[in-house]
Amino acid sequence: MTLKSLLLSVVASLAALSAQADTMKMAVTTSFANSGLADVILPEIEIDTGIEVQLLIVGTGQALKLGEQGDVDAVLVHSRAAEEAFVEGGYGTHRREIMYNDFVIIGPSSDPAASGAADEAIGALAAIAGAEADFVSRGDDSGTHKMELRLWDAAGVDLAGDWYKAVGQGMGAALNTASGMNAYILSDRASWLNFGNKGDLAIVFEGDPVLFNQYAYLPVNPELHAHVRNDLAQKLENWLTSDRAAELINGYAIAGQQLFVFNAQPE
Repeated sequence: MTLKSLLLSVVASLAALSAQADTMKMAVTTSFANSGLADVILPEIEIDTGIEVQLLIVGTGQALKLGEQGDVDAVLVHSRAAEEAFVEGGYGTHRREIMYNDFVIIGPSSDPAASGAADEAIGALAAIAGAEADFVSRGDDSGTHKMELRLWDAAGVDLAGDWYKAVGQGMGAALNTASGMNAYILSDRASWLNFGNKGDLAIVFEGDPVLFNQYAYLPVNPELHAHVRNDLAQKLENWLTSDRAAELINGYAIAGQQLFVFNAQPE
Protein backbone atom coordinates (compact mmCIF):
# COMPACT_ATOMS: atom_id res chain seq x y z
CA MET A 1 0.00 0.00 0.00
CA THR A 2 1.37 3.42 -0.93
CA LEU A 3 1.61 6.24 1.60
CA LYS A 4 -1.14 8.10 -0.21
CA SER A 5 -3.44 5.08 -0.08
CA LEU A 6 -2.67 4.60 3.59
CA LEU A 7 -3.48 8.23 4.37
CA LEU A 8 -6.75 8.02 2.44
CA SER A 9 -7.65 4.86 4.33
CA VAL A 10 -6.94 6.54 7.68
CA VAL A 11 -8.99 9.60 6.72
CA ALA A 12 -11.90 7.41 5.66
CA SER A 13 -11.72 5.43 8.90
CA LEU A 14 -11.67 8.60 10.99
CA ALA A 15 -14.64 9.97 9.05
CA ALA A 16 -16.57 6.76 9.66
CA LEU A 17 -15.76 6.86 13.36
CA SER A 18 -16.82 10.51 13.53
CA ALA A 19 -20.13 9.72 11.86
CA GLN A 20 -20.69 6.79 14.22
CA ALA A 21 -19.88 8.98 17.21
CA ASP A 22 -22.90 11.19 16.44
CA THR A 23 -25.40 8.41 15.76
CA MET A 24 -27.82 7.10 18.37
CA LYS A 25 -30.74 4.68 18.38
CA MET A 26 -34.13 5.49 19.83
CA ALA A 27 -37.09 3.10 20.11
CA VAL A 28 -40.35 4.94 19.42
CA THR A 29 -43.99 4.00 19.21
CA THR A 30 -45.61 3.38 15.86
CA SER A 31 -48.09 6.15 16.66
CA PHE A 32 -45.22 8.66 16.92
CA ALA A 33 -43.92 7.56 13.54
CA ASN A 34 -47.37 7.31 11.91
CA SER A 35 -48.18 10.86 12.98
CA GLY A 36 -45.53 12.26 10.65
CA LEU A 37 -43.89 14.29 13.44
CA ALA A 38 -40.67 12.28 13.19
CA ASP A 39 -40.23 13.43 9.59
CA VAL A 40 -40.45 17.02 10.80
CA ILE A 41 -38.16 16.98 13.81
CA LEU A 42 -35.41 14.48 12.96
CA PRO A 43 -33.78 16.66 10.26
CA GLU A 44 -33.91 19.63 12.64
CA ILE A 45 -32.33 17.59 15.43
CA GLU A 46 -29.43 16.70 13.14
CA ILE A 47 -28.98 20.32 12.04
CA ASP A 48 -29.08 21.71 15.58
CA THR A 49 -27.14 19.00 17.44
CA GLY A 50 -25.25 16.98 14.83
CA ILE A 51 -26.99 13.82 16.07
CA GLU A 52 -28.40 11.35 13.56
CA VAL A 53 -31.24 9.64 15.39
CA GLN A 54 -32.01 6.17 14.06
CA LEU A 55 -35.56 5.10 14.95
CA LEU A 56 -36.69 1.59 15.84
CA ILE A 57 -40.45 1.83 15.34
CA VAL A 58 -42.39 -0.63 17.51
CA GLY A 59 -45.15 -0.70 20.11
CA THR A 60 -44.49 0.69 23.58
CA GLY A 61 -44.04 -2.76 25.13
CA GLN A 62 -41.44 -3.79 22.56
CA ALA A 63 -39.73 -0.38 22.74
CA LEU A 64 -39.24 -0.79 26.47
CA LYS A 65 -37.90 -4.32 25.97
CA LEU A 66 -35.33 -2.95 23.52
CA GLY A 67 -34.31 -0.50 26.22
CA GLU A 68 -34.09 -3.22 28.85
CA GLN A 69 -31.78 -5.20 26.57
CA GLY A 70 -29.58 -2.19 25.79
CA ASP A 71 -30.41 -2.36 22.08
CA VAL A 72 -31.22 1.37 21.98
CA ASP A 73 -29.91 4.47 23.70
CA ALA A 74 -33.29 5.97 24.60
CA VAL A 75 -37.01 5.30 24.38
CA LEU A 76 -39.95 7.58 23.51
CA VAL A 77 -43.27 5.95 24.43
CA HIS A 78 -46.72 6.60 25.92
CA SER A 79 -47.73 4.32 28.78
CA ARG A 80 -46.94 5.87 32.15
CA ALA A 81 -47.24 2.79 34.34
CA ALA A 82 -44.92 0.80 32.06
CA GLU A 83 -42.48 3.72 31.87
CA GLU A 84 -42.32 4.10 35.64
CA ALA A 85 -41.73 0.35 36.02
CA PHE A 86 -38.90 0.65 33.47
CA VAL A 87 -37.17 3.34 35.54
CA GLU A 88 -37.87 1.63 38.88
CA GLY A 89 -36.36 -1.57 37.44
CA GLY A 90 -33.11 0.30 36.79
CA TYR A 91 -33.37 0.12 33.01
CA GLY A 92 -33.81 3.86 32.51
CA THR A 93 -32.13 6.79 34.24
CA HIS A 94 -35.32 8.84 34.50
CA ARG A 95 -38.62 9.69 32.79
CA ARG A 96 -39.11 13.09 31.13
CA GLU A 97 -42.49 14.17 29.77
CA ILE A 98 -42.24 15.78 26.33
CA MET A 99 -45.67 16.22 24.72
CA TYR A 100 -49.23 14.94 24.70
CA ASN A 101 -52.32 14.50 22.58
CA ASP A 102 -55.39 12.31 23.16
CA PHE A 103 -57.03 9.09 22.12
CA VAL A 104 -60.21 9.03 20.06
CA ILE A 105 -62.67 6.30 19.18
CA ILE A 106 -63.01 5.87 15.43
CA GLY A 107 -65.90 4.08 13.77
CA PRO A 108 -68.33 4.03 10.84
CA SER A 109 -69.64 7.54 10.23
CA SER A 110 -73.20 6.25 10.80
CA ASP A 111 -72.11 4.98 14.26
CA PRO A 112 -74.41 1.91 14.29
CA ALA A 113 -73.58 1.18 17.95
CA ALA A 114 -74.54 4.76 18.96
CA SER A 115 -71.25 4.98 20.85
CA GLY A 116 -71.09 8.72 20.29
CA ALA A 117 -74.14 9.20 22.49
CA ALA A 118 -72.20 8.04 25.56
CA ASP A 119 -71.05 10.49 28.21
CA GLU A 120 -67.77 8.67 28.89
CA ALA A 121 -65.28 6.60 26.92
CA ILE A 122 -66.12 3.42 28.84
CA GLY A 123 -69.78 3.93 27.95
CA ALA A 124 -68.86 4.33 24.28
CA LEU A 125 -66.95 1.05 24.34
CA ALA A 126 -69.72 -0.68 26.27
CA ALA A 127 -72.15 0.38 23.54
CA ILE A 128 -69.88 -1.11 20.86
CA ALA A 129 -69.60 -4.36 22.80
CA GLY A 130 -73.33 -4.45 23.49
CA ALA A 131 -74.06 -4.14 19.77
CA GLU A 132 -71.31 -6.66 18.99
CA ALA A 133 -70.12 -4.21 16.34
CA ASP A 134 -66.78 -5.07 14.74
CA PHE A 135 -63.88 -3.62 16.73
CA VAL A 136 -60.24 -3.80 15.65
CA SER A 137 -57.65 -3.93 18.43
CA ARG A 138 -53.95 -3.43 17.83
CA GLY A 139 -53.32 -6.38 20.14
CA ASP A 140 -49.59 -5.61 20.21
CA ASP A 141 -48.81 -4.52 23.80
CA SER A 142 -48.44 -0.94 22.57
CA GLY A 143 -49.37 2.12 24.61
CA THR A 144 -52.60 2.37 22.63
CA HIS A 145 -53.37 -1.29 23.27
CA LYS A 146 -52.64 -0.91 26.98
CA MET A 147 -55.03 2.06 27.16
CA GLU A 148 -57.70 0.15 25.26
CA LEU A 149 -57.47 -2.83 27.66
CA ARG A 150 -57.74 -0.52 30.68
CA LEU A 151 -60.91 0.99 29.22
CA TRP A 152 -62.47 -2.39 28.45
CA ASP A 153 -61.67 -3.53 31.98
CA ALA A 154 -63.24 -0.40 33.46
CA ALA A 155 -66.32 -0.99 31.30
CA GLY A 156 -66.56 -4.57 32.56
CA VAL A 157 -66.59 -5.97 29.02
CA ASP A 158 -65.70 -9.57 28.19
CA LEU A 159 -63.72 -9.48 24.95
CA ALA A 160 -64.75 -12.95 23.82
CA GLY A 161 -66.62 -13.04 20.53
CA ASP A 162 -66.08 -12.66 16.82
CA TRP A 163 -66.82 -8.94 16.96
CA TYR A 164 -63.47 -8.26 18.70
CA LYS A 165 -60.53 -8.65 16.34
CA ALA A 166 -56.96 -8.33 17.69
CA VAL A 167 -54.59 -7.92 14.75
CA GLY A 168 -51.18 -7.65 16.42
CA GLN A 169 -50.13 -4.70 14.24
CA GLY A 170 -49.04 -1.08 14.50
CA MET A 171 -51.37 1.89 14.43
CA GLY A 172 -51.30 2.52 10.69
CA ALA A 173 -51.85 -1.13 9.78
CA ALA A 174 -54.62 -1.48 12.37
CA LEU A 175 -56.35 1.62 11.00
CA ASN A 176 -56.11 0.14 7.51
CA THR A 177 -57.80 -3.02 8.77
CA ALA A 178 -60.54 -1.02 10.48
CA SER A 179 -61.07 1.02 7.32
CA GLY A 180 -61.36 -2.12 5.21
CA MET A 181 -63.88 -3.65 7.64
CA ASN A 182 -65.70 -0.37 8.43
CA ALA A 183 -65.05 -1.21 12.07
CA TYR A 184 -64.48 0.66 15.32
CA ILE A 185 -60.96 1.23 16.67
CA LEU A 186 -59.15 3.24 19.35
CA SER A 187 -56.47 5.53 17.89
CA ASP A 188 -54.30 8.37 19.02
CA ARG A 189 -55.52 11.57 17.39
CA ALA A 190 -52.24 12.29 15.59
CA SER A 191 -52.15 8.96 13.76
CA TRP A 192 -55.80 9.35 12.79
CA LEU A 193 -55.32 12.84 11.38
CA ASN A 194 -52.31 11.71 9.35
CA PHE A 195 -54.03 8.54 8.13
CA GLY A 196 -54.84 8.66 4.43
CA ASN A 197 -57.20 5.70 3.96
CA LYS A 198 -60.11 6.79 6.16
CA GLY A 199 -62.85 5.31 3.97
CA ASP A 200 -66.19 5.80 5.74
CA LEU A 201 -64.59 6.07 9.17
CA ALA A 202 -64.83 9.14 11.39
CA ILE A 203 -64.26 10.15 15.00
CA VAL A 204 -67.36 8.95 16.85
CA PHE A 205 -66.26 9.70 20.43
CA GLU A 206 -63.72 12.13 21.90
CA GLY A 207 -63.13 14.52 24.76
CA ASP A 208 -63.17 12.32 27.86
CA PRO A 209 -60.22 13.35 30.11
CA VAL A 210 -59.39 9.65 30.58
CA LEU A 211 -58.26 9.62 26.94
CA PHE A 212 -55.29 11.90 27.71
CA ASN A 213 -52.16 10.53 26.00
CA GLN A 214 -48.77 11.58 27.39
CA TYR A 215 -45.48 10.84 25.60
CA ALA A 216 -42.28 10.55 27.66
CA TYR A 217 -38.57 10.19 26.97
CA LEU A 218 -36.46 7.65 28.87
CA PRO A 219 -32.65 7.41 28.44
CA VAL A 220 -31.35 3.87 28.89
CA ASN A 221 -29.23 3.39 32.01
CA PRO A 222 -25.49 3.33 31.09
CA GLU A 223 -24.70 1.68 34.44
CA LEU A 224 -26.61 -1.37 33.20
CA HIS A 225 -25.43 -1.17 29.58
CA ALA A 226 -22.07 0.57 29.37
CA HIS A 227 -22.13 0.73 25.57
CA VAL A 228 -25.21 2.94 25.28
CA ARG A 229 -24.67 6.52 24.13
CA ASN A 230 -25.93 8.30 27.22
CA ASP A 231 -24.03 11.42 26.20
CA LEU A 232 -26.06 11.66 23.01
CA ALA A 233 -29.26 10.66 24.80
CA GLN A 234 -28.78 13.56 27.21
CA LYS A 235 -27.98 15.94 24.37
CA LEU A 236 -31.13 14.84 22.56
CA GLU A 237 -33.19 15.34 25.72
CA ASN A 238 -31.91 18.89 25.96
CA TRP A 239 -33.12 19.50 22.42
CA LEU A 240 -36.50 17.77 22.96
CA THR A 241 -37.18 20.07 25.92
CA SER A 242 -35.98 23.23 24.18
CA ASP A 243 -37.87 26.21 22.77
CA ARG A 244 -37.05 24.99 19.26
CA ALA A 245 -38.69 21.63 19.94
CA ALA A 246 -41.71 23.38 21.43
CA GLU A 247 -42.04 25.50 18.30
CA LEU A 248 -41.92 22.49 15.97
CA ILE A 249 -44.16 20.24 18.07
CA ASN A 250 -46.83 22.86 18.71
CA GLY A 251 -46.65 24.01 15.09
CA TYR A 252 -47.18 20.57 13.57
CA ALA A 253 -50.73 20.51 12.19
CA ILE A 254 -52.78 18.70 9.56
CA ALA A 255 -55.83 20.36 8.02
CA GLY A 256 -55.52 23.12 10.61
CA GLN A 257 -55.57 20.69 13.56
CA GLN A 258 -52.66 20.57 15.99
CA LEU A 259 -51.47 16.99 16.53
CA PHE A 260 -49.36 17.35 19.70
CA VAL A 261 -48.96 19.80 22.58
CA PHE A 262 -45.48 20.37 24.00
CA ASN A 263 -45.43 20.11 27.80
CA ALA A 264 -41.80 19.46 28.78
CA GLN A 265 -40.96 21.09 32.07
CA PRO A 266 -37.55 22.52 32.97
CA GLU A 267 -35.52 20.38 35.36
